[in-house]
Amino acid sequence: MPVFDPAALNPGVRPREVMAWAGYDFANSGYTTVVLTAVFNAYFVGVVAANADWATFAWTLTLGISNALVMLAMPMLGAYADLRARKKWLLAISTAGCIAATAALAAVGPGDVALATVAITASNFFFMVGVGLVAAFLPELARPEALGKVSGWGWGLGYVGGLITLALCLAYVQWAQGLGATAQEFVPVTMLITATVFAFAAAPALLIVQERAVPQANERVGHFVRQAMARLFDTLRHVDRYRDFARLLLCGVFYQAGVMVVIALAAIYAQEVMRFSFVQTMALVLVVNVTAAIGAFAFGYVQDALGHKLALGVTLLTWLAMVTVAGLATSAAMFWVAANLAGLAMGSSQSAGRALAGLFAPKDRLAEFYGLWTFATQLAAIIGPISYGALVFATDNNHRLGILLTGLYFVAGLLALATIDIARGRRAAETSAAPR
Repeated sequence: MPVFDPAALNPGVRPREVMAWAGYDFANSGYTTVVLTAVFNAYFVGVVAANADWATFAWTLTLGISNALVMLAMPMLGAYADLRARKKWLLAISTAGCIAATAALAAVGPGDVALATVAITASNFFFMVGVGLVAAFLPELARPEALGKVSGWGWGLGYVGGLITLALCLAYVQWAQGLGATAQEFVPVTMLITATVFAFAAAPALLIVQERAVPQANERVGHFVRQAMARLFDTLRHVDRYRDFARLLLCGVFYQAGVMVVIALAAIYAQEVMRFSFVQTMALVLVVNVTAAIGAFAFGYVQDALGHKLALGVTLLTWLAMVTVAGLATSAAMFWVAANLAGLAMGSSQSAGRALAGLFAPKDRLAEFYGLWTFATQLAAIIGPISYGALVFATDNNHRLGILLTGLYFVAGLLALATIDIARGRRAAETSAAPR
């Protein structure tokens, strides 16, 4: 079976277009891998904030502010994209914004806390808007029974992109260290490498993926805002009609809170608790991206076979095992086990959530429903890292307690998942009629 199986695609969709769409995941994963997970987070705490007591909390608070902005903006942006058929146009703007703000991080040095927080807030905002918009193309490309598989193609290729971007950065860092360079000299260059890879790898998606939505409104901006908000509030008022989607959102808030803790704080935990060096941390994340790519590719097929609900449940149990091992790890070997469990769970849980959201989204409201899914994940991105940062700050930097208590988010996610009825949620999406 070819990687991009034509039988999984909707009529008129060519494998070339799906490759370009999945290539966007390849492009933007370098940002999360290098900036949020492996390099800049630890650089912010150790160099920019000089390991101050408030450094970890400042990092998580910065991400929280950025994610709050996304949470407020994305549902209306999604409704606008549906009404005006502008998903691709907005995706191009968000891509350019993330690339520019990532490049701006190259100017951040010791003590530049204000500049760092502004650039991170902007880059993460544009990144997350792009994630929500590119996801909204998924149900247009894939048949309903193959959403998990096609979503897995994107996530799997995404981790390959993160792997390649991080490998390029690691190669540069090792070369620079060989010449005696310090972190404040080589980290800025890694930001430029990341921005450059993002720009080149995102281009095919922006050029090839088609906007299949049909404009439903063509009024002035003021009228559009009122109509988009009315449409969004109609969805929220009739949430009982989409009760299983609402329960998925609740499930997503819980489990994504735990996932976001790992993404935002993995490198900090490795260096502060396990005493990994800068290069060791980058190597760890490099290997984890291989595991995550394997998990995303393979699990895309597994979730279509097992069913999305059971598949997501398995990944949440894997996350529980991961945080337990990480919290109890006393050796580098144990932490490597935890990190690779995170890799397997990362790709599969993100892919499964995106596929379920697509299954429950009415065809004329794809961007709107993915905007609400992004709203939920951004709420999680505020709750998870900030609660972790506040706990660590309040307990004299007890990172072990923080990571162990993160497991409660995955338990709550499992409880919410148990209430979802897949067939009922699918029927609601198929029988939905858009308000006029």
